[in-house]
Amino acid sequence: MARKIPLQYFGALGVKPPLAMPGQVIGIMGGSFNPPHDGHRIVAETAVKRLGLDQLWWVVTPGNPLKPNDDLPPLEDRMAQCQKFALGPRMRVTGFEQELGTPYTAATLGFLKHRFPRVRFVWVMGADNLASFDRWQHWRDIASRMPIAVVDRPGWRLKALASPAASVLADRRLTEPDAKSLARHKPPAWVFLTSRLSPLSSTALRASQIGRIRT
Repeated sequence: MARKIPLQYFGALGVKPPLAMPGQVIGIMGGSFNPPHDGHRIVAETAVKRLGLDQLWWVVTPGNPLKPNDDLPPLEDRMAQCQKFALGPRMRVTGFEQELGTPYTAATLGFLKHRFPRVRFVWVMGADNLASFDRWQHWRDIASRMPIAVVDRPGWRLKALASPAASVLADRRLTEPDAKSLARHKPPAWVFLTSRLSPLSSTALRASQIGRIRT
């Protein structure tokens, strides 16, 4: 059972996520996107197509609790970079999580479920995130709040599917042909989606940028 999220995350009228209409199916893809790259675009486009999403929200976070954020570029800069990859009428880039005052996904998803009770949300993440999902704060709560779509990333498929979280949720996994019904399943429910792979990663891109500066 999902834990109760503190009330301060719920009622804030100043928090302005994108517009969502009752009955829509919306994918939520969160991350620091430092920097965004073609791999993120592939994950987003795969989710839109395979899940039958009405919208896919790129939720650019104020910081990653599992990583150092000292050199993290401003939120507005990362959002502007994401716009270059979030192509198509179903893509939305948003930084509303900063207005919530929390970097934790469990609180963000609790807010969305409260704000849009008649919208069907799906949490979208890459296979690299599933591999470490058990390290996220309240990861079981996240799995209990929204169905999850995991999109393959190069070199991560076996690690992801052998991860502690995947093992715990093994009996809640849907087959790929059932992906479009994922949003209708009561969580926990998840699916692993194969996709065209991009070798790019934010970590490698940051390292290459640092290397160019030093030379």
